[in-house]
Amino acid sequence: MELTDSNFEQEVYHSDIPVFVDFWASWCPPCKMMEPVINSLEKEYDGRVKICKINIDKNRLAASKFDIKGVPLFILFKNGEIVDQAVAAKTESQLKEMINQVLP
Repeated sequence: MELTDSNFEQEVYHSDIPVFVDFWASWCPPCKMMEPVINSLEKEYDGRVKICKINIDKNRLAASKFDIKGVPLFILFKNGEIVDQAVAAKTESQLKEMINQVLP
């Protein structure tokens, strides 16, 4: 799911399931490298965790709210609260480990 400044609050803070957000930028090679991993996670966690992406250049409100210093930045939310976050490219297994901590 693609997030924007206008739908971020509804999709993240008011979600009834955990939300994993990938903050990325088009000029960022590691962000592009993460794309297939994020797509794979989206399929694997469908219905259990909302896997989302947000372009920080097109959505500056969300980017400034989290004081982003580097991308890709991954933030995991549960009940509207930040549970975990990680910056820089990660392996699929590292991201799964991050996500699995909010699943029963």
